[in-house]
Amino acid sequence: MTNTPHRILVMAHAHPDFSLGGGEIAAYNLYKAYRQQPSVEEAWFLARADCGRGVTGAISLRRPNEYLWEQAVHDWHLMKAAHQESLTTWFADLIRALKPTVVHTHHYAHLGLEYLRVIKQVDPSIRIMMTLHEYMAICRNNGQMIKTGSFKLCSRESYDECRQCFPQQTAEDFWLRKHYFMSHFKFVDQFVAPSEFLRQRYIEWGLAPERIVVIENGQSDEPPLPPRPLAEGETRNRFGFFGQISPYKGLDVLLQALHELPKAERKKIVLEVHGANLDWHPKEFQDKIIELRDPLVKQGVVQWVGPYQPHELRRRMAGVDWVVVPSIWWENSPMVIQEAFVCGRPLLVSDIGGMAEKVRDGIDGIHVPAGNVLSWSKSLQQAARMTDAWKTFQDGIRQPLTYAGCAEAHMQLINTLAFG
Repeated sequence: MTNTPHRILVMAHAHPDFSLGGGEIAAYNLYKAYRQQPSVEEAWFLARADCGRGVTGAISLRRPNEYLWEQAVHDWHLMKAAHQESLTTWFADLIRALKPTVVHTHHYAHLGLEYLRVIKQVDPSIRIMMTLHEYMAICRNNGQMIKTGSFKLCSRESYDECRQCFPQQTAEDFWLRKHYFMSHFKFVDQFVAPSEFLRQRYIEWGLAPERIVVIENGQSDEPPLPPRPLAEGETRNRFGFFGQISPYKGLDVLLQALHELPKAERKKIVLEVHGANLDWHPKEFQDKIIELRDPLVKQGVVQWVGPYQPHELRRRMAGVDWVVVPSIWWENSPMVIQEAFVCGRPLLVSDIGGMAEKVRDGIDGIHVPAGNVLSWSKSLQQAARMTDAWKTFQDGIRQPLTYAGCAEAHMQLINTLAFG
């Protein structure tokens, strides 16, 4: 029975054609890998999109087997979809037309929660699997589990503490919010977490342990890059920051750490910033980054390389020795960690959450106390002096799960759901 063909609809909150966040890239790569599985009869990809026409609710064909849904969320507290009519018309019609046996959804941001109920209303036999990429159900603050204003980490939910972050809501509002989420999560047959850390947060929040399993996001099946060639007397002193530039990603901590070093030591380090979307964030944060960045650029310590497309990543990582992930929030399973491992690059990461789980301190990378400027200064300085020791870190890297391996792990789970 496990060879019975499946029809899988993968859903995401954005399409990589328009947005290059980790969740949507993971969803799209898994969709493509599903298509290569012998037990999959057909697979489709449905992503929320903003086509510049407002929230029309329309569903259109992007390319064969790929659809865009012009949907949004109008109530972020309860995660309610903006275009309600499209849920029971165009979306329901799409489910009826495709006849999926499995819907594997990777988010509900920008989509709302209601579509989970609609899927089961159309066909109760459809199995719903949901990959949780962050903590949005637990935390109203964009799923960051960080207190607004102070950037103090939260380790669990607390109605009273949530109210302090959002004083316009009452403790009762947050109680209702949790139960609203739970009422929709009951339609999900199986949850997937890309990290054990995230899994434990959701178990503490209220999901039964058997309802959520860990499957790492897949990566490309490519050989590690050779080490960066060194000039005579040069050390492994080139660091690379890759990804979004936001207040939670810790680039400001990294820049401050460089300022703390004596000038002579600072000039022995090069930090390449391959980052995007600084202009999306508050002016105060933009000004802070620019003020820290500009003197370091003039000194030749920072190279502001700018954003990149996925196909450019290997070429850019080839020029650095270390990848740095200085995030000040828990993270879940930062895509850049697995990408660095594929490329054969050890990491310096904050010692919390999914970062501490994915990188083994002293084996394939170095843990640094999150948000601690002086500790980051010391760690950068020590890592920049390495030559032979760096090779030991590189040799300790384990190649991540491939796209195909990730799809196979999910297919085993799907067969368990389908056939018990």
